[in-house]
Amino acid sequence: MRPISQSRPAAAYFPPLTSVLRNSPMSILLFGRDGQVGWQLQRSLAPHGPLTALARDDCDLTDLDALRAAVRRVAPQIIVNAAAYTAVDKAESEPDLARRINAEVPGLLAAEAARSGALLMHYSTDYVFDGEKEGPYREDDPTAPASVYGRTKREGEEAIAAAGARALIFRTSWVFGARGGNFVKTILRLARERDALNVVADQTGSPTPAALIATVSGLAVAAVRRGNLLPPGEARLYHLAAADPVSWHAFAQRIVTLATAQGFALKLAPEAIRAITTAEYPTPARRPRNSRLDCGRLEADFGLLMPSWQPYLERVLQLLALKQNGY
Repeated sequence: MRPISQSRPAAAYFPPLTSVLRNSPMSILLFGRDGQVGWQLQRSLAPHGPLTALARDDCDLTDLDALRAAVRRVAPQIIVNAAAYTAVDKAESEPDLARRINAEVPGLLAAEAARSGALLMHYSTDYVFDGEKEGPYREDDPTAPASVYGRTKREGEEAIAAAGARALIFRTSWVFGARGGNFVKTILRLARERDALNVVADQTGSPTPAALIATVSGLAVAAVRRGNLLPPGEARLYHLAAADPVSWHAFAQRIVTLATAQGFALKLAPEAIRAITTAEYPTPARRPRNSRLDCGRLEADFGLLMPSWQPYLERVLQLLALKQNGY
């Protein structure tokens, strides 16, 4: 098996976008169009070349032959896999389906990328770690997933590395946005229905906006187009998460505070959100206690400083308010 590169290459140089776009465009095939990240990727990838974006109804990911045919029909120069099985608890009872989507599909896409010389961009998760480390996790820390979801996502990373494809893998955490299901929308729903709520306070991570993931992905494509980020045949792993890690409890309080300030009609007040332990809220799949990701490699290679999630949360709430009001 080819290991995922852990070496730190020279920092990537990003010229002005207008300079990048004068280069030849690259055809892009995106899977997972309608998901949180996939929806935002359509915005960030479109300037880089002809984009074919497929949703679940366009291509059945459980049918590997159909998936292979779709890739060969489009013949893209960049394959972006934003599709995943993300039902963490349900995966415990559907391990075969989770493995097909999270491990076998990335492996097939990587094999197709290696065959054609395309770049593969793939997204993984903080759940590949067991959460027992005290500090933020680096890319070269040992993985030890504690759930079916985490194990299948790690298997996906390994399948990509084994294929010998030119690939970028972004591990991210606690993704949220205005589209799709996520913690922000769950808390808003519960805050409309209840006047008290228990939320786990002993799990810590970085809420990461889907919009931020998409923006960084667009920068990665720009670097690849300039030819200064990734040599052929190398799979490189990055941690991609927003700054300012918090607990689920603190995140929930911030959501309710901002939503109330923006005029959402909620029954729940921030102070009515009670902090509980993981032991008090058992789930089928074990979650990492510590999901913090060290993004130093990404920041150095891309010349970035990862921003806080808080301004993005304000924007997501604004978008949800507009949708609620029929806009």
